[in-house]
Amino acid sequence: MASVAHLAVRFLGSIKPGPPAPVDEAWAQSVLSPGELAIWRRMSNPDRRHAIEVARSVVAELGEEIASTPVTVAALMHDSGKVICGYRTPMRVVATVVWSLVDHGVASQWLERARPLRRLAEYRLHPELGADLLADVGSHESVIYWTADHHRPAEQWRIDPVIGAVLKSCDGD
Repeated sequence: MASVAHLAVRFLGSIKPGPPAPVDEAWAQSVLSPGELAIWRRMSNPDRRHAIEVARSVVAELGEEIASTPVTVAALMHDSGKVICGYRTPMRVVATVVWSLVDHGVASQWLERARPLRRLAEYRLHPELGADLLADVGSHESVIYWTADHHRPAEQWRIDPVIGAVLKSCDGD
């Protein structure tokens, strides 16, 4: 049920127009490397607003000393892989419904298929694809790991479990 509530909140937030507030945008840009910033700029306005909310919550919960730059960047970039499929809100709703009905194991097979199925797979595999994007631009290892692992069960996380739990909680998944 929490997942449905989270999706409803994300949907309502995604239909709000416009980018993040300038102060939030400047804050995010101040911690991102040039390569990360290039990916950030490709992210949709709703994804950037969500990422800032997650990152601000992580910093508030952990404190600035523990929420070091890599932790903050991990919070900001965790959904960066969604830039690959290019879906906007209506198709994300469709994709979410499809993946609630289809075995997630077929996603990697669908990457090799024609565009409609490939894009569905890209949406489903956004954590791994985002991690690849971040690895390509030289992001910190913990940023790459959290991006790849943020939808996985806690026992599969490759970062500090306490920090992972806070990131997961702040993301609302």
